[in-house]
Order: sequence, then structure tokens, then C-alpha cells
Amino acid sequence: MTSHWADLAMHTRGLESLYSVIPPLRSVRLRSFHLDWRGPTVTTRIDLPSYPEHPPPAWSDLDHDTLQLHLQFLAVDDLAVHGRIPRTPVDINFSALADRRLFAQWSGDGLEFSFTCSDSLAIGHISSFRTTESASDDGARSFLQPLDARRFSSLPGTHESTFYGHL
Repeated sequence: MTSHWADLAMHTRGLESLYSVIPPLRSVRLRSFHLDWRGPTVTTRIDLPSYPEHPPPAWSDLDHDTLQLHLQFLAVDDLAVHGRIPRTPVDINFSALADRRLFAQWSGDGLEFSFTCSDSLAIGHISSFRTTESASDDGARSFLQPLDARRFSSLPGTHESTFYGHL
């Protein structure tokens, strides 16, 4: 096991302003993952297990209950995916390897997803929304980063490569 996942991440200032303690990656909802040959990278879209204690004032009256972010892994190798993205939460575990590398493993109901990667993670596209009864993340949302907030008021379609492929 490694230290807390946020200690491995770049650009955590946004998360640190929202949480007294950034939650562990246990019981997170995996929404999607994007593979890119450049890097190569894996970019995942996840819902954290708890809503922030300190949301921005603009979010206070929105009745949101979920915080979502993209977590990007760099220099990915040894990728293995078995199963499907489950409707139930998954756990993400990291193990330190030699040469500043990590073994990342996602496990949940019917899913085994693993790879090795750089020990430096990137965070981006932090947003807040209200989960629907069907656990969907469609609908209105608010973004923490000003550029995202100007460009999007809901989750963009998967064709929007600047959203899914870049932080």
C-alpha cells in the first residue's frame, strides 16, 4: 500500500479547499474510463464517496449530493480489464513499485481493472451534481474550474475529446 492517494496527485488545491480530509478511494462510483495512446494515459471519471463539507458558496443552494472528478494516470503499461463497469461502487488500491511506478487496481462487482503507471496522478474536471434515482449523472452540474464552468453546464457528450482526454 502507498500513502493517501491525494499525496500522489497534482492539482489537489481544489479538493483541499472542499474537504477537511480528502476521502479515500473506497466505494467510489466508476463512471467511465478513457484510454489514450499518447502517454499512454488512462483517464477515469469517478464519484467520490462523500460530498464536500466546504462546497463553494455558489453550490450551496443547488441541492447537489455528489462530487465527481477525473483522475488521470500517466505512462500506463500492463493494462488488463475484465468484466464491465458495475452499477455498484468499486475500490481503488495502489501499490508502490520500483522506479517511481505504481500498480493501480480497481475491483468491484464483476470488474477487475488494473495497470502499472507513473506514481504521479493528475486531477481535473471537478464537478458537483445531484444523482438521479437511477444513479445517473445526467443533468445540470457545476464545475469548480472556471474554464469548465464557462464551457459546460452539464456532462458533455463523449465526442468532446477536450473534456475526456485532457485535464
